[in-house]
Amino acid sequence: MLTTLTKFQSRIWFIQEMSRIFAQVCVRNEFKGSLLPGLKRNLAAQRKTGIMNVSTSSAWCAKPRISKKKELSEKKLTRHFVDHRNVKLLAGAGGKGACTFHSEPRKEWGGPDGGNGGDGGNIIIKVDRQVKSLAQVAPVYKGDDGDSGGSKNCYGRNASTTYIAVPVGTVVKEQGKTVADLSQHNQEYLAVFGGAGGKGNRFFLSNENRAPMTATPGEGGQERVLQLELRTMAHAGLVGFPNAGKSSLLRAISNARPAVAAYPFTTLNPHVGIVNYRDHEQVAVADIPGIICGAHLNRGLGISFLRHIERCRFLLFVLDLSSPEPWTQLQQLRYELDQYEPGLTHRPHAIIANKMDLPGARGNLEALRGHVAHRVIPVSALTGQNTEELILHLRELYDGYLQTNGQGSGQDMPTRW
Repeated sequence: MLTTLTKFQSRIWFIQEMSRIFAQVCVRNEFKGSLLPGLKRNLAAQRKTGIMNVSTSSAWCAKPRISKKKELSEKKLTRHFVDHRNVKLLAGAGGKGACTFHSEPRKEWGGPDGGNGGDGGNIIIKVDRQVKSLAQVAPVYKGDDGDSGGSKNCYGRNASTTYIAVPVGTVVKEQGKTVADLSQHNQEYLAVFGGAGGKGNRFFLSNENRAPMTATPGEGGQERVLQLELRTMAHAGLVGFPNAGKSSLLRAISNARPAVAAYPFTTLNPHVGIVNYRDHEQVAVADIPGIICGAHLNRGLGISFLRHIERCRFLLFVLDLSSPEPWTQLQQLRYELDQYEPGLTHRPHAIIANKMDLPGARGNLEALRGHVAHRVIPVSALTGQNTEELILHLRELYDGYLQTNGQGSGQDMPTRW
């Protein structure tokens, strides 16, 4: 008992001594704000009473935690972004019919009472604007089977429908042919039908056959293999060669934050930014990954990203003015687009002369205007020079699109983002 009391007193002395040393260090370092007066008053009160307290759970002793959400790198974003998926769909089979006879006391010949089976579940592809990629789409989907029929003329329950959520702008293909173009929110496409339920022996009751013993099984569900392709839904598309400054330009005019680096092919998947105007109108601009010569032959990133330009109602050709003869870039870009889809370059477009802050860009600008008859907008995505003119011209293209064929024409792209 004496040994235990001695150990307890020694622990109290150790705690008091550590608290006194900690308080003295805090007073010498002169904590800022309201911490210093409160600590001095606490220390004075402890000296008068002779009781020293210490708490390791206090905010003074706690390690400061700074929670900062880390931005995903372009490599990690690419893993989550999927714009092409092959899907095997198998609808649910119907439930089998029942072969039973009515059984009741004092009713010897009750007759057949086997019910029909329930229908199998359908599989529907449905558009959800909250979904941005096909990464969540599984490679195989199996619908639910219908329940079997029962006695007493009980029908089996129909199976529930299976829904596959896809982003806006998904194209459904079968063996290379387009079967559905899903471009509106909540738009549905019935991909496969469920099998019909089997018939019970009650169904086969007739005057000629008063006790049928026949019951049919349910039919199998429809099976299909479909290809899902995502095409970016945007009003304008930034088209240019690698390292032309498309991502930097999108960061300068919109709220998007794509990765920016000094090497080619920094952008590995399309990014969509929203340009907001004072009248609360919004224009969506897509940063299409860089195109190289022979992209229509699937070179470089190739056709996998050329199809994202098909949804854009007008194009913004971004040229690097620091390179010699920038007008040749425009000719090559037009050639690649026309080879991929004839007439794609006939859409409303603008020519953006980027990197005007670099040496030699002024001379190349005058030479470019002499080679093209279309309007050229000189900008600098790095310094933000003349981006206001680009934003205003973007609004002019958008308003012209709405007046000509945007409103009430049933286009595949919504008139409002």
